Amino acid sequence: MTAEKDLRTLLSDLRPELHPGRYVYVTVPDGVVPAGTAPVVTVGEAEGLTLVLAEAEAAAAGLAYSYVAGWITLRVHSALEAVGLTAAVSLALTDAGISCNVVAGFHHDHLFVPRDRAAEAVAVLQALAAESGPS
Repeated sequence: MTAEKDLRTLLSDLRPELHPGRYVYVTVPDGVVPAGTAPVVTVGEAEGLTLVLAEAEAAAAGLAYSYVAGWITLRVHSALEAVGLTAAVSLALTDAGISCNVVAGFHHDHLFVPRDRAAEAVAVLQALAAESGPS
């Protein structure tokens, strides 16, 4: 499948999918992923390794967290060099007053939004897709 670059096509074909569960951000200063955890995202930073993982895994590993998120995957296959997708999605969620942390994977973009507003975020993204017209 070829990655899409056209913004209108990207937006009209977002197909946001809310994953079940609750996800949290934690950091491990030593950079070692704790046994028994399977992070969905890792980011190396000077201060330590950031992990995004299931809340239950973080709790079982004794990892501290404060932000509980819902994980939404945009099922459109976006090209890494596509211009405007993150901005358009962020603006739509901003207008709804929903915070969003975006992580780009090779095939898809992943959004982490406040868990208690995740279903609302999906509805906002579905409306954005509908407003953008058919692909």
